[in-house]
Amino acid sequence: MKIEVRQTVMAGMLGAISIVLAATPIGRVPMPTGQMATIMHIPAILGGILEGPVVGGLVGTIFGLYSFLNPSNPAFANPLVSVLPRILIGITTYYTYRLTKSPYVAAAVGTATNTVGVLTGFVLTGFLPFKAVLAIAVTHGIPELILALLVVGLIHKALKGRYYATSR
Repeated sequence: MKIEVRQTVMAGMLGAISIVLAATPIGRVPMPTGQMATIMHIPAILGGILEGPVVGGLVGTIFGLYSFLNPSNPAFANPLVSVLPRILIGITTYYTYRLTKSPYVAAAVGTATNTVGVLTGFVLTGFLPFKAVLAIAVTHGIPELILALLVVGLIHKALKGRYYATSR
């Protein structure tokens, strides 16, 4: 599979945005629940929607490798938790978008891929019990889903006529 220059640039740009979000407080949004919701997965979602599964997967890989090399908790030192779910974000997003043509459904699937993948990794590695993971899914997963729907929907709307006219 040949990757175009535009796709390489998009993967690099969105990967860099993902790292900035992960390395700074910008990537964590305070929620009314008192929790912090992450938006670090959104560049991988956008990569999948805008440029396909390879770019989405590459951006997710960059996000995952950053999480692995700079773990925010000990569980992220395991690539099953930090890297694998992040690679899948852009891939599942792409195929969902291709099937539904809805950036909202694609953003929901990409966010769920991240949340379910990471939390499943927590359980499989023994980092957290299943009951604790369910509580995290509600307190973190729902706010992150709402943020992803808003951000991806707005960016998709902003780019729709401009970006899509010059690509694909």
